Order: sequence, then structure tokens, then C-alpha cells
Amino acid sequence: MADDHPYDFIAVGVGPFNLGLACLTTPLGGVRSLFLDQKTEFSWHPGMMLNGTTLQNPFLADLVSMADPTSRFSYLNYCKQQGRLYTYYIRENWYLSRSEFDRYCKWVAAQLDNVRFHHHVQEIWHDPALPGYVVSGVYGPENRTFQFRSKRLVLGIGSVPHIPECCCPADASRAIHTANYLANKDALQQCGNITVIGSGQSGAEVYQDLLQDSERHGYTLNWVTRAQRFFQMESARLTLELITPDYGNYFYELPTEVKARTLDDQRSIYNGINHSLIENIYDTLDERRHRAALPARLLTNLALSQCERVPESGKWALQFEHAQLGQTYRHVTDGLVFATGYRYQLPSFIEGIRHCIRWDTTGRYAPSKNWAVDHENRDIFVQNVGLQSHGITNPDLGLACYRNSRLIFELTGRDFYPCEARTVFQDFAPGADSGFVQVEHKGSPQ
Repeated sequence: MADDHPYDFIAVGVGPFNLGLACLTTPLGGVRSLFLDQKTEFSWHPGMMLNGTTLQNPFLADLVSMADPTSRFSYLNYCKQQGRLYTYYIRENWYLSRSEFDRYCKWVAAQLDNVRFHHHVQEIWHDPALPGYVVSGVYGPENRTFQFRSKRLVLGIGSVPHIPECCCPADASRAIHTANYLANKDALQQCGNITVIGSGQSGAEVYQDLLQDSERHGYTLNWVTRAQRFFQMESARLTLELITPDYGNYFYELPTEVKARTLDDQRSIYNGINHSLIENIYDTLDERRHRAALPARLLTNLALSQCERVPESGKWALQFEHAQLGQTYRHVTDGLVFATGYRYQLPSFIEGIRHCIRWDTTGRYAPSKNWAVDHENRDIFVQNVGLQSHGITNPDLGLACYRNSRLIFELTGRDFYPCEARTVFQDFAPGADSGFVQVEHKGSPQ
């Protein structure tokens, strides 16, 4: 399959961010776009579709509403088309469940003519004669070949589960990450002892899910974190102003070393546990203490330093370093779940355009303020890559529509979805009319 008529842009990967971009692009006349994904259909964190788990963003953080609340692809229109608008209204469900968000995204994807699943992109190379790029690969169950030409690219292939480096590759391949928790849940619950490592939202969801069934299956349960506490996600309104276009623009201009310190300080915003889940875990622990239940421990300040699977027994031998006591602890567990997040992994097709891309000193993309990574800042754009450059606005679903509206402006030269001139009440740096006058001095920021 070949198409010699070049697209205005081709997007690789169809997660929520690029799916939203496809929605906002669809009604634009004269814009020719194509979105490719190797999955056979849209799916979003299938291994974590646990009952009762919700998004940490309200329903307005759907695929389109924050850019175009009149779009036919909004979540409220989805409810209307499903005959559920009044029940949603009566239920007052501000936060969608993961499974509901996944169903909504599937509904949207089924309506988009510019989205093609089961298309595995294998190579991309620059074509100076276009000028632009050639995207090739295989599609369908028979792996037929395709080749498309495009003036620009949007890369949004997502990240992969991260297993701590102290696990050797052979052991890491056998490890259970929260990304594939559900597929392994039944086998886990046959264990006599289960340990969950990592204290973010996913770790908390897995711990609560296992905790509720622990007495029925008869296993002990451990939840371990290197953090000083199991901390709640900050959701105060003035704190949430840090997840806005205004703050994203401010953060981008900060010095690199200041960005790193700032991100570390903001962990409780983007890596905390929501309030209701913490309460549920505490209530479950309090209820089970009145029964002869096996132990369910929570341990803080323990950083994993060694991880080895014992072939003879299939158990996991772990070693932890206590951050405050300076002590080393050994622990052997039958079942092990890593709730250790995700990392971006460069796709193999990048090799064909590596010379076109700007890289930072650590080998990561170096995005411009408008998320371009090519040397001219106009041809190759990235989605959800650049926590180190754009801060906590980068992975947040609530900012996806803003980023997509800016990407469309960069890709088309027209501002179809303008953003409000000001999105916050606070000033992250004093303005010229604030009455705070900058004093020139030497030295770096403290």
C-alpha cells in the first residue's frame, strides 16, 4: 500500500494525546492528516482496569473539551449518544473510572477516518525532494507493506514499563509490573507472600486490590517505598494552577538545574495518591485488624538495591537500604509487583531520522517550547516527552488539549483553537506592572 500524495502530517502512536489531536484535526478543512498505531484497537493501560479506579483529572479533561467544548467528540456528547446524559447528571460523577475513559476513547476512535490501527511503523527517513518524510512499515494480520509521505511528523508512541536497574535483564523479563498486573493477578494470589514496590497511584491501587482479597486467599502483603511517606496528591486549587499553560510557559524558561530541583519538589502533585484511595486503604486496614488476618505491612524509606529471582524456588530475593537509618535489609517474597512507573524508550524507526533531531546531553529529545525536536523547530514534534523540559504539564491529561491546539497551530499556521490570554490568578514571576522591580545582581538563583 503506497500513497504518493503527501500528508500535511503523520502522527505515530495513538494514545489519548494523539487521539485528541486526531479529533481536533478532523473538522479542519484542507488539513490532511494520518494517525498510525500498531495495536489492533485503541487500548489504554489494560493491565490496570481495576474496579473502582478513577482518573486523577475531572471529566472535562477529555480529548477535546478544553480546546473545543462544542466538539462532537466531547465526553458529554458521548454520554448523550449512549443515552446516559441524565444518569451521568444525577450521578454527579466528576472523576471517570479508567474503564469508562477507555470506553469513551474507543467510541471516539471508531469515528475517525484519519486513524488506522494495526499499522506498525518500522522506518522513517527524510526525503529532501518533498521536502518531508517517508513513513513505512507493515499493516494487518498478513503484514502487508505500506509507505506514506508526509511534510511533518508528530511522535506520540508513549512509554514502556520501568523495572529497576538492579534487576538483571533475565529477571526483569519475568517481573510483574503494574502495566500487566491484571493478567498475573490470579497467579499472584496463589502466593503466600506478596510485595508491592512503589508508592504512586498505581502502587496504591494494586495494594488496595490485593488487600481486599488477602484474607480470602491467605497471603501476607507488603507495600514498600523509598519515599519518606505514602503521600497524598496535592489538589488545592492554587496548587493546580501549576498545571496550566501559564505555568508551563514559565517553567520552560527556568535554568536546567532549577527545573530538576523544582520537579523533585513537585512529586506530590504528579506522583501522589488521591485522597479517596488513601482513605479506603486506611479503612480496610482498620477493619481487618479486628480479625485474625495475616499481616499487611507498609514500609517507608526502603530503597531497592538488589533484586534476584531464585531459580530453584521461583522466589524473589530482595535487598533494601534504609534512607534514614543507614541499615541494609534482606527480604524474600513469593510474589513481586513493581509499581515503578514508565520510561520513554526510543523507537527503532528513529534511527532513520536521528540526524534530523536535536538531542540533549543525556541522549533525550531536546524539545523547543512548541514541542518541536528537529533542528529548524518546524517539522518533527513530540507528545508527552519532556518532563525535564516542560515540567508537570507534560504528562497531564488536562493539558493535552492545550498542547494539541498549539501543535495544530504549528502544523497548519492557523490558530483554530486559541487559548485564554490568562489561565491563572497568581504570578510566577513579577510582571512589569506589579510594583516589584527587578534588581540586577550577580550569581545563580538559590
